[in-house]
Amino acid sequence: MKIGLGAVQFGLDYGIANTAGKVSEGEVAAILAAAAQLQLTLIDTAALYGDSEAVLGRAMSPAAAFDIVTKTPQFASSAVTEAEAQQLEDSLHASLRKLQRPAVYGLLIHRVDDLLLPGGEALMARMVLLKQRGLVSKIGVSVYTGQQIDAVLARFPIDLIQLPVNVLDQRLLHSGHLRKLKQAGVEIHARSAFLQGLLLMAPHELPAHFDGVREHLAAYHRFIAGQGLTPLQAALGFVTGLEEIDQVVCGVNSSVQLQEICAAAAHAAAGAARAGYDAFAISDEAIVNPALWQHAKGKS
Repeated sequence: MKIGLGAVQFGLDYGIANTAGKVSEGEVAAILAAAAQLQLTLIDTAALYGDSEAVLGRAMSPAAAFDIVTKTPQFASSAVTEAEAQQLEDSLHASLRKLQRPAVYGLLIHRVDDLLLPGGEALMARMVLLKQRGLVSKIGVSVYTGQQIDAVLARFPIDLIQLPVNVLDQRLLHSGHLRKLKQAGVEIHARSAFLQGLLLMAPHELPAHFDGVREHLAAYHRFIAGQGLTPLQAALGFVTGLEEIDQVVCGVNSSVQLQEICAAAAHAAAGAARAGYDAFAISDEAIVNPALWQHAKGKS
């Protein structure tokens, strides 16, 4: 199964459809137990996800066989020097202490623009060194756009990338960037399969920010209903059905939610119809990029 566990909600109140807030540590333990039982292998976290790493470290058994991907902090400089490279290394060591792990599976540059700054080679060189030391198995970046992918591939040999793909945001599929990455031998982790829960919400429940696409989303819901699919099955079926995608990172608020996601993914793998989804792709950044939603959730 391609499902990976996203841990942002373990450290932050995150997601437009999240009404439960940050997940309690007791529920995190239940989620991890369910993940192990479901034979999920990947957990995605980050230094910037509040105390997510520390929560995971306390909740995971030392023997838990999870592949953990974490990410770097942001770097405030306009150019990268050895000081920022050392900050990256110090951050990884801090992450390992919090996670109570000797090493992690993946380390990603969280803000790809940091890597593309003057001197960004120093960050990648330090990541390569950390990989050589056995502290991380795969190194790479988290990206948003095809232009960022092109810029990274032109300068750096990466092993791993995280990027957004969902029914509304099909840009990297249609542009050929997923195929380009796979041809370069890069492992691809998809995030935002539910677009922070937007694809799972009834159109009439959406905030005013989405008024311009409310009918578009209503048409999508009618389409998937006609296919006999729930919103969860349809969203997962679309992304897991992309052969280039290796893992689909899904954030959850409960063990029950994780079980529902895995059941829906299994349904999708069993042959849920995927034809017709191209019609629902949107190129409007204000809709497909949650960073531009501002206060769509009604929170400051």
